[in-house]
Amino acid sequence: MGWLPPLPDGIAMCQNSGVIGHLAERTATVTKDTMIGVDLAKSVFQLHGASMTGDVRFKKKLSRDGFLKFMTGKAPAVVVMEACGSAHYWAREMVRLGHEVRLIAPQYVKPFLKRQKNDAADAEAIVIAAQRPEMRFVEPKSPEQQSRGILFRARERLVHQRTELVNAVRACLYEYGHVVPQGIHQINRIEEILNEPNSDLPDLMREECQDLLKQIAEKTARIDARTHKIKALAEETDVARRLQTIPGVGPLTALAVEAFAPPMESFECGRDFSAWLGLVPRQFSSGGKERLGKISKAGQSDIRRLLIIGAMSRLNWLGRKSVPEGSWLARMMARKPRMLVAIALANKMARTIWALLTKNEEYRVPAQVAAS
Repeated sequence: MGWLPPLPDGIAMCQNSGVIGHLAERTATVTKDTMIGVDLAKSVFQLHGASMTGDVRFKKKLSRDGFLKFMTGKAPAVVVMEACGSAHYWAREMVRLGHEVRLIAPQYVKPFLKRQKNDAADAEAIVIAAQRPEMRFVEPKSPEQQSRGILFRARERLVHQRTELVNAVRACLYEYGHVVPQGIHQINRIEEILNEPNSDLPDLMREECQDLLKQIAEKTARIDARTHKIKALAEETDVARRLQTIPGVGPLTALAVEAFAPPMESFECGRDFSAWLGLVPRQFSSGGKERLGKISKAGQSDIRRLLIIGAMSRLNWLGRKSVPEGSWLARMMARKPRMLVAIALANKMARTIWALLTKNEEYRVPAQVAAS
């Protein structure tokens, strides 16, 4: 095992942070003598087989059907692929055939790529990167996880499309001197302007804007339908139900954690999970001098965004009523900017999520914990 220097506390990141399992345990269980790097594509797959010490054994270019037949007749091996499109599907297929699968992030493969980039060089670089003892791997996802992720992304896509349509209507009205603020809640004001009897807006322009309003209403109905489906799914699982006991965590955040986050046992501590989400300061340290900047924004952006939104909801005028006087959050709000407090609170929420899922408990109010 290679040695990794410890990181300072300010960066809030341990050696195994990310979507990495316990590398020592995983290495100890490996008994296979062949590692096969697979460069996935739509029609043609490039394979690079090597021994566990790096000696090249074969190089092959196969079709989709040929790849499956080849791996079916192959002795159990360690199969390594980049965590890209269809990688989780092929990971499940390889496990079904008796192989051990490791998925590696593409950005960790690029430094091991030699001068020219092609499929064969990519497959070789995947094997070289995977054989590094300090490498971090991605946990394969189940079909249920991928399905929930597709539902979540479908709703996000509809929200973006609706925002585009609302801005298009605002732009049309702006050309005729009507300034409408941003936000979907301004849709009633837009309708009043278009339906005003004595308006000087041309009929053709009104017809086009009315058509855009119909499209906005259709998108809203689809968004509401997916929101109801997400809430129903969040009520079905015990994990999502326990996550929603955390202040600031709702059905969307709970579903995002279930869909996009790896098993919490992959992280050694809650700080690792918050670092994986990118809720820790970015480090610019050199010469023994520690320099910390803004949050890194590395890792999973959907969960990070929802945690920050949930934290901001606790800092508005209504959410502040539930903040106990003299608490950590109250002291932070008294002396720090609002956005900085929200980031700190989101970091704390991420650590709480890790603790709840690893200890299989429900959230308890700190005052109640102190009294018990």
